[in-house]
Amino acid sequence: MGDILVGTCSWTDPALVRSGWFPTGQRDAEGRLRYYAGRFPVVEADASYYALPQERVSRLWVERTPDGFTFDVKAFSLLTGHPTRESVMPNGLPADTKDRGVLDEVWSLFAAGVEPLRRAGRLGSVLFQFPPWLRPGDRAERILAQTARRTRDWPVSVEFRHPDWWRSDRDAASTRALLAEYGMAAVAVDMAQGLPSSLPPVTPVSTSRLAVVRFHGRSTSWGRGTKEDRFRYTYSEDELTAWIPRLRELAERVERVHVLFNNCCGRASVGAAEQMDRLLHADRSRT
Repeated sequence: MGDILVGTCSWTDPALVRSGWFPTGQRDAEGRLRYYAGRFPVVEADASYYALPQERVSRLWVERTPDGFTFDVKAFSLLTGHPTRESVMPNGLPADTKDRGVLDEVWSLFAAGVEPLRRAGRLGSVLFQFPPWLRPGDRAERILAQTARRTRDWPVSVEFRHPDWWRSDRDAASTRALLAEYGMAAVAVDMAQGLPSSLPPVTPVSTSRLAVVRFHGRSTSWGRGTKEDRFRYTYSEDELTAWIPRLRELAERVERVHVLFNNCCGRASVGAAEQMDRLLHADRSRT
């Protein structure tokens, strides 16, 4: 059975920093990461979505975490087709996805930024979270093929946000096959159901290396409202317990399962991760 690693989708979220979860004396950048890494084995670095990762910072992350600690790194917004502010673009480049020269430089800088993690064996995956307007079809397949060429030899996971990727058994089979062709790990999500943007509660496997489950919370404000509205959610023990057999089943099929909580509002994400870890340990002791 593969390992199940539980963590959160950020350790730097301002609401978490303000919550008091980090103890006094460990609230600077170094202290926060060291404290987090002493409690969880994996984290998703989401700051790389908003600005390109820096090689110097990645080296510090390696130095400040124990051997075996794993980072999933979220791909920069320009690389997944999301709107990108000109102010975060490097070297005064325009945020133009149609300019091959711009894309070449951004890809190169992103690769350099995560290389210390990859070289140290700490890079669990680079998460490509594609926008909700990317539907299945020829254009999407071209984008995925281009992404695969750019990320050759990287560990990659993919979260599609349009429901059509997983809506029916036939859709799901096609999506799994497409990801498997490129050796990319499929990302499952837990979120509110019954909304137009709701993704079906599937747990696909597209590579034996890794499966990822991201818990977004079950707020009915998903797709509208403020960020806090969308992610404000506290999981109940029953909701987490219901996932235990599904996570165990995934672990029987892959080498590692990453379970990441994205309900980043105050202590909600770390609280849910801590509770999920306890439930998994309790379940293991009974078997």
